[in-house]
Amino acid sequence: MNIPIAPPAPSPFVGDGLTQWAWDSTSLGWLKECPRKYQYHMIEGRRSRHESIHLTWGIIYHDAFHYYELAVLTLGHEKALIETVRKALCATWIAGRPWRAAKDLPTDDKASLKNREFLIRSIIWYLDKYRDDPAKTKIHPEIGPMVELHFQFEITPPYSLCGYLDRVVEFQGETFVTDRKSTTSTLGSYYFEQYDPDNQMSLYTVASQVAFHTPVKGVIIDATQVASGFSRFVRSFIFKTPDQLDEWMYDLGFWLNQAEAYAKAGYWPQNDKSCHKYGGCVFREICSKSPSVRNKFLESHFEQRPWNPLQPRVSS
Repeated sequence: MNIPIAPPAPSPFVGDGLTQWAWDSTSLGWLKECPRKYQYHMIEGRRSRHESIHLTWGIIYHDAFHYYELAVLTLGHEKALIETVRKALCATWIAGRPWRAAKDLPTDDKASLKNREFLIRSIIWYLDKYRDDPAKTKIHPEIGPMVELHFQFEITPPYSLCGYLDRVVEFQGETFVTDRKSTTSTLGSYYFEQYDPDNQMSLYTVASQVAFHTPVKGVIIDATQVASGFSRFVRSFIFKTPDQLDEWMYDLGFWLNQAEAYAKAGYWPQNDKSCHKYGGCVFREICSKSPSVRNKFLESHFEQRPWNPLQPRVSS
């Protein structure tokens, strides 16, 4: 997939290159999972040399719904759906051939489910399922439709929180942030429990209230289960009380102080209890090596593509 290049963004670090001032849910999540993982990803900008299938799928899936949510306001459902599918088909036609055509993939790997055909199918079926969705895009009096909203606001100086909200909606008289997830796992209570409590859900709720002065009840998660014979969609609600948000912000202060301490020491310790969680850390094999040879393995298996929370999104 060819991802458009956005203009250069300011550095999220202060002058020492170790102390981060602009935080998003991704970088904060790395810190909370494991300081060493944060060091490799955020400080050193390490990324796997191999394509991240789930990331690429997620980008195309996200862009499709972003386009639809704006197009449907003026074109109506049928025309917006057709244009959305057309754009997704174009985005997945790379160098004269389809991206991850199902016939070219092995069938014994769950990642093979993340293919072009199932992606297009999921987009069409999702939009048809929620054609008359009672969750309606909220129209802000100053910024218009609350879709793909960038936020950045200062907390304790010099720190800021930043990121994007996919959409803010009105649902049964209440306001929610929405977020879409996709998985090859079964969608049951166990799947949704991973998002409550969750760093990203708390940050989205805080951001809506602080950056856009729009109090929300929490986050609506629209999850897509991708399987060989079907795409299944389940909606779940994550509610956040004011006390919970106050607690999250209070804890955030401690995490930022900890990050500053790591930066001053120039050392980010390994949290070996997280190595096998979240499907296994991408750096697990690196951390299993002797410290004296880790850099050699890092250089051969990872490239440097820094993550910048201040980098604007550019839709394909």
